[in-house]
Amino acid sequence: MTTTGEDHGTALRGPWWWDRRRSAVFDSSLAVVSALECAGEGIPFARAAGIPLAVGVLFGLSAGSVLLVRRRWPIAVVLVAIAITPAQMGYLMGIVGLYTLAAAEMPRRIIASLAGMSLVGTLIVTFVRVRQGMDAGSLTLGDWFVPFAAITTSLGLTAPPVLLGLYVGARRRLMESLRERADSLERELQLLAERAEERAEWARNEERTRIAREMHDVVAHRVSLMVVHAAALQAVARKDPEKAVRNAALVGDMGRQALTELREMLGVLRSGDGPRKPASVLPAAVAVAVVSSQVGGEEGPCLSELEELVGQSAAAGMVVDLSVEGDVRSYAREVEQTAYRVVQEALTNVHKHAAGAKTHVRLAHRVSEIAMQVENEPPPELASSARLPSGGNGLVGMKERVLGLGGVFVSGPTDAGGFRVSAVIPAS
Repeated sequence: MTTTGEDHGTALRGPWWWDRRRSAVFDSSLAVVSALECAGEGIPFARAAGIPLAVGVLFGLSAGSVLLVRRRWPIAVVLVAIAITPAQMGYLMGIVGLYTLAAAEMPRRIIASLAGMSLVGTLIVTFVRVRQGMDAGSLTLGDWFVPFAAITTSLGLTAPPVLLGLYVGARRRLMESLRERADSLERELQLLAERAEERAEWARNEERTRIAREMHDVVAHRVSLMVVHAAALQAVARKDPEKAVRNAALVGDMGRQALTELREMLGVLRSGDGPRKPASVLPAAVAVAVVSSQVGGEEGPCLSELEELVGQSAAAGMVVDLSVEGDVRSYAREVEQTAYRVVQEALTNVHKHAAGAKTHVRLAHRVSEIAMQVENEPPPELASSARLPSGGNGLVGMKERVLGLGGVFVSGPTDAGGFRVSAVIPAS
């Protein structure tokens, strides 16, 4: 980051009121030169005024050293220079004082007033001195030279320092404004970068959750069915070899399907459409979109595959019936995927927690929404358990999917001792 004006001034702070040591040395040098000039000019002033030379020199030293405070009190420096103008002293102090006054952040009326006073004072003193020189015979030019010399001298000692000071002051204020604007922009950029990083972290967490939910919905159902079929295979292996063979074939098919879908998801997470990238570089939103599109076919699972899903559960030994109400029609892709996943996860939970229970799957096509309900009766007391593990994320994932589309999700036990999962999703 660049150093702000405040930090810069603190780092190079000079003594007293100077911002930098270099400025203090420069002003001290100017004050010494001005004091020597006024001291030298105090000798003819003392002779003309009839006072001791030491007094004139001391007066010149005192007046010239006022230039030391030009940055702190520029008005005082200009006023002292104007005051000693009749003594023909302080030309350097007057020029430098006017420059400092014009360059400082002073109201324009003050600058104009003091510059006008200096101009008039220099004009009068020069006019008087030149007239006295012509009367004494030291100058033999015409009468036109007196006002010409007075005007040119006063303008030469007043206008250039004032104009230069105004230019330098304006340029300095412009540079300070640009520096402040650059610092402000840098702070804003830093704040935007921090916010972007926070948003990116939030997006990564959110999309990581979505990917985990998608993998859970895709893989958990098939693996649960595999475990159920494996338990059934163990029970009938000796009593009914033909049924055992069919169950083994089903387990193999479901395992291959689960591996295929898992391989597709991992492939999407590892690479995109372009050159191969690390998994952490691939945007998670793109990964989720492609995963969703590849799972269950190129277009993803849809409601037309619901009968096949129910048939798989029936093949695993679940007593399940499917009823569809209303006119069947197609919905948006994400709506059909969410509805399919809700039914899929609800059936998976029945396999896990209520093996052998009769289950009812209801699907209702309404005017502006689609509703689904999966309700199971209490499981038989003698039903065998396949001891399926549960991560506790199934209901949470279903609720997140439905609420993400602006729908309503309700789940809980029934009065009869079973469990019910209901969801309503807007059609648009």
